[in-house]
Amino acid sequence: MKYQNELKKAFSSSIPVMMGYGVLGFAFGLLLVSFEYDWYLAPLMSIFIYAGALQFVAIGFFNAKVGLVDIAIASWFINIRQSFYGLSLLKRFKQTSPFKNYLIFGLTDETYALLTTIKDDKELSKKHYYVFLTALNQSYWFIGSTLGALIGSQLSFNTKGLEFSLTALFVVLCIEQYKNLQNIFPFLIGIFSSIAAIVLVPSDKMLIASIGIALVLLFTFKQKVQNELS
Repeated sequence: MKYQNELKKAFSSSIPVMMGYGVLGFAFGLLLVSFEYDWYLAPLMSIFIYAGALQFVAIGFFNAKVGLVDIAIASWFINIRQSFYGLSLLKRFKQTSPFKNYLIFGLTDETYALLTTIKDDKELSKKHYYVFLTALNQSYWFIGSTLGALIGSQLSFNTKGLEFSLTALFVVLCIEQYKNLQNIFPFLIGIFSSIAAIVLVPSDKMLIASIGIALVLLFTFKQKVQNELS
C-alpha cells in the first residue's frame, strides 16, 4: 500500500487521542440522546461540525432555543484559540493541496499537539501523514459518539465524571510532547501563563488570557526557545 509508513506513523501517534476521543465521543452521544434527540444527530454532528467542546455546548443551546446569532458569537469565542493554531501552522500546511481545506477543518487541540511534535523524516510524506492523522482522530470521535448515541438510546447511563477524560488526554499529550522535544522551557511558559491567567482574569476568560500571555512570552524569548530546540 502506498503511504503505508505514513499511515502506521499516524496511527501510532494517535493512540492517546483514540483513548480520549473514544470516551469523550461516547459521553457526547449519551448526553445527546438523554435530551431525547435522535441518535443519528451524533454522527452527523461529528462529521460536519467536529468541534468537541462546542458539540457539548450546542446541546445546551438547542435546549434553550438560543438564536443563531447568539450561537455564532458563542461558537466564535469557544473556538477562537483555533486562530492561533492556524497561524502557527501556515508554513506546515503550505504544501498540502488537495488536503489543505480538510486539514484546516479537522484541526483540533489534540491534532494540533501531535502535528507540532513530528520530527523531521525525509522518508515520510508529511502531507499524507497530516491527513491520515487528522482523519484517524476524527474517526475516533465519530465512532465514539455514534456508539454512545446508539447504546444510550437503548440503555440509561450516568455520565458523571466522563468529562475528566479530556483533562487526562491533555496530560498524556503534554508528556508525549516533552518526550519528543526534550525541552522544558515551553512547558514552563505554559505553566506560568496558566497560573497568571487564573490569578488575573475571571475563569470564563482564562483560556484566552493564558494563550495571550503565552504568545507574548514565546515571542519575547523566541531566540531562547529556538536555541533550545535546535
